[in-house]
Amino acid sequence: MEELLQFIYDNIQGIYILAFAIFLGMEVISKVPTVLHTPLMSGANAISGVVVIGAIILIRKAEPTDYFALVIGFLGITLAMVNVVGGFGVTDRMLEMFKKKKK
Repeated sequence: MEELLQFIYDNIQGIYILAFAIFLGMEVISKVPTVLHTPLMSGANAISGVVVIGAIILIRKAEPTDYFALVIGFLGITLAMVNVVGGFGVTDRMLEMFKKKKK
């Protein structure tokens, strides 16, 4: 527990920035019109692809006994892949609306 408190104390500015980014992101995303949803999803997929690569690098460089880094890497890969797959699913469904229907 003491290690966790020390980690939080050492990285308090990063934690504040993360919290601010979360609230700012929620505010920005809630104001996006539906017409821009597909381009925004494509951008999110690109960022999530970078997160997956970063998480893979984190796991490869982590020591086998560093469970914190391994868990963070695993969560990064899992959540980013959920975002990528969901984004492609939503984009595919939206693009289906613009295809001509067969008679």
